[in-house]
Amino acid sequence: MGLKGCEVLLDNPWNTYYAGQTINGQVKITFDSPKKVRGIIIRFLGEANTEWTEERNVTTSEGKTENEITNLKGHEEYFKIQYYLLGGKNSSETELPPGTHTYPFTCALPPNLPSSFEGEFGHVRYTIKVTLDRPWKFDQDIKMAFTVIAPEDLNLNPRVKEPFRLELEKSFCCFCCRSGPLAVITSVPQTGYVSGQILPITCEVDNTSNVNLTAVKFELRKLVTFHTNQPRSEKRESKVVIAQLSVGPVNGGESRTFSQQLEIPALPPTNLLNCGIIALDYDVHVECEVSGAHRNLSGKIPITLGTIPLAGIKPPTMQQTDVPSEDPSLLPTQPVSPVSPVVGGAGDPGVGGALGWNVADSAAGGAGSLYPNIPPPQFVETQYRAPTIARGDDSEHTQMIGDGAFAPRYPTFQFNNATAPSMNS
Repeated sequence: MGLKGCEVLLDNPWNTYYAGQTINGQVKITFDSPKKVRGIIIRFLGEANTEWTEERNVTTSEGKTENEITNLKGHEEYFKIQYYLLGGKNSSETELPPGTHTYPFTCALPPNLPSSFEGEFGHVRYTIKVTLDRPWKFDQDIKMAFTVIAPEDLNLNPRVKEPFRLELEKSFCCFCCRSGPLAVITSVPQTGYVSGQILPITCEVDNTSNVNLTAVKFELRKLVTFHTNQPRSEKRESKVVIAQLSVGPVNGGESRTFSQQLEIPALPPTNLLNCGIIALDYDVHVECEVSGAHRNLSGKIPITLGTIPLAGIKPPTMQQTDVPSEDPSLLPTQPVSPVSPVVGGAGDPGVGGALGWNVADSAAGGAGSLYPNIPPPQFVETQYRAPTIARGDDSEHTQMIGDGAFAPRYPTFQFNNATAPSMNS
């Protein structure tokens, strides 16, 4: 039988780190009989991949039309760190007795990494792979993914603190008679938000026309652009509706004002800075549906999603859901990362510290000392997950930790006010 089980344990209960932090952990391998190995290798990899197929009809030299399918790919590698936990490349084989063998490891993450992201045609992904190098046999691999967050402090971007007004107006011609205009003004108190926050929308409709406005639809959208570079450069755009709502109707000659809210779930921060093959933006798309054969009015409000909320907002409260069941101080590895000291010394669970939240240096993802009124976020799995983290370099002997699916976790806040916080509140 041989290998009975393998665990990779990290010093962070959510398996989530800020770029620039250090991962500490342990590999625990259990054998039920003696096992010969040449070495045990650990590999840390940060990469982005994009992929899709395109079909087109081509004419052959004989004049026939054939369907040509091209597999388009894009790839970037951010870092790759690999070393032996046991043995070495030219080591003689070692016989390991039955039982559990524990090997500590550490890995300093580079500071300029893009955030983890899983999308329809590509991903930014960080993985750990443990390989048992076995003489005269297939290597056995164990693979897991973890989340990296690139800090995005909304307070450093003055533009996102300002209110935004989208003004849509149209006059209709009915039977050669020009009516008064339909005016729809949609406003938000700021354009910078974080996951878990409420996005408040005020919509003022002044319909002086003789055409009925049947509905105004609002969609919070994730806009992703994927790029490939092999065998040629192509791009593909994906629009994902994250949340939506609708108000109305407002008939001809009527005026109404609506106040609505969209809740922002756990989502990756805007930009994917430092990733050259995937671009990420958010907006609120506004569509005014009118009766008859008239064209609808539409527009959009740009939204920036950060990892540290605007400090002028009402302080959020800690979210009680999704708290890890085990005390992080009981996790196996010491010490925690040097850029994220344990908050209260050896006995303190140090959840905030382990996540860089209470670090003075905001570049390391911290905000605790900069914004003392903002408690740490929870790190919540996004609903946008990878069905499998298996890639082309994995074999049938690669075992995925968990079921192989992976959902990154993003900093998510719980706000205690019923209405959304704004800079003006």
